[in-house]
Amino acid sequence: MSNFALNMADETLLERLSGIESRFEEVSTLITDPAVIADMKRYVRLTKEYKDLEKLTAATRRYRSAIADIKDAREMLDTEQDPEMKALAREQLDAATATLPSLEEEIKLLLIPADPEDGKNAIIEIRGGTGGDEAAIFAGDLYKMYTRYCESKGWNVAVTSFSEGAAGGFKEIVMSVSGEGVYGILKYESGVHRVQRVPATETQGRVHTSAATVAVLPEAEPFDVEINEGEIKWDTFRSGGAGGQNVNKVESGVRLRYMWRNPNTGETEEILIECTETRDQPKNKERALSRLRTFIYDKEHQKYVDDIARRRKTLVSTGDRSAKIRTYNYPQGRITDHRINYTIYNLQAFVDGDIQDCIDHLIVAENAEKLKEAEL
Repeated sequence: MSNFALNMADETLLERLSGIESRFEEVSTLITDPAVIADMKRYVRLTKEYKDLEKLTAATRRYRSAIADIKDAREMLDTEQDPEMKALAREQLDAATATLPSLEEEIKLLLIPADPEDGKNAIIEIRGGTGGDEAAIFAGDLYKMYTRYCESKGWNVAVTSFSEGAAGGFKEIVMSVSGEGVYGILKYESGVHRVQRVPATETQGRVHTSAATVAVLPEAEPFDVEINEGEIKWDTFRSGGAGGQNVNKVESGVRLRYMWRNPNTGETEEILIECTETRDQPKNKERALSRLRTFIYDKEHQKYVDDIARRRKTLVSTGDRSAKIRTYNYPQGRITDHRINYTIYNLQAFVDGDIQDCIDHLIVAENAEKLKEAEL
């Protein structure tokens, strides 16, 4: 790249970065203001902005430093007579020039507005689809896959409700996952997952195709939605299933009913949620409330999600939970993600939770689309 072209690229990007460092300093001061801390919604929003700006400001400072190193090195090469000093200047110039493209790429990605949901915890709902007993078994396999993956990331997984399949697995299972940036990583898993294999229930050895649906929702914080807790109707019941005498004697299972008016449609509907996860009734109530908040948040934000999808239909995260996204082909030991034509032949490792490489490819593909759209 010529000096002129390099300087033009520098100036164009630096113009875009002007004001970011001053906003970072402003937000740094605001989040220590007692009046801001008392306003929980504003404080959380500013804390999130601070984290985003902190990354961008750090990258901006490294970028400015690299540009300054290039200018200093060029001046030394033009004016210095000492061969050793010239050699040092050449090394400095080469090193700084080499880091510039990756820094530019990092800054461009950070300049794209992040999905405000990405930092949230997630609720994962897995449901057996077409295929009867085999679909339920496959839903169970997906549950194990995600549980192992989340454990490898150090995230906390808690099952909030489930309905077992007649031949194993689950007709439906719902779990919450908490950790850093959970939703931003797991959101790519929403959609229809298809499996092709000889079911354990098949006597003729024929390959069947079954499916399960995965929905990954951002978990709502208490201040994301307004719920009149006085209008919640609670019931308790004895939790079913294996697990000793306590199960049959203590009414630890909870059921909540809540009449909710959808602001997007104006219609009122009854929400029914059950939680039997623990033998501690207060904990079950807390988790049922969390699911209620998430359900309402998801519904209320559907219009926002639809608007985003219309404006930016990326190949990767369309938000369409009915789209077939991935095939698990057991006879060939193959995994194919249809959104990015990603195919690998390590199916067993994949279903054992080794899904990071696929997620990385999905993130790269979506970032490439975002960059193209933003014309950075």
